[in-house]
Amino acid sequence: MEIFQLLRNMQLPNGVTYHTGTYQDRLTKLQDHLRQLSILFRKLRLVYDKCNENCGGMDPIPVEQLIPYVEEDGSKNDDRAGPPRFASDERREVAEVNKKLKQKNQQLKQIMDQLRNLIWDINAMLAMRN
Repeated sequence: MEIFQLLRNMQLPNGVTYHTGTYQDRLTKLQDHLRQLSILFRKLRLVYDKCNENCGGMDPIPVEQLIPYVEEDGSKNDDRAGPPRFASDERREVAEVNKKLKQKNQQLKQIMDQLRNLIWDINAMLAMRN
């Protein structure tokens, strides 16, 4: 992020006089950030190569088996029958809990309205008595 700010603030060499000290400071900061970035990319490449080396003998798993999903047509393989059912059961439970929660909230709103009306009536009676 800081690299982009430095690039944005640096002036293009279009012949306009510019503070050389400021320009040199920004240029050294930019070069330092780019050097750090290249070092980090080299480290990332080493990690990537090491991971490929360690996982070289493993068979790749298809993405379809890693991500649980529900099929619309009903033709499910035995390998994928467990997770989609689990996902749909969990989704159904969440929907039921949300429905119950909305019902309870509606009941609480009705009770609060009734209490508000009762308090209003009591205050009106007290005001008439005085």
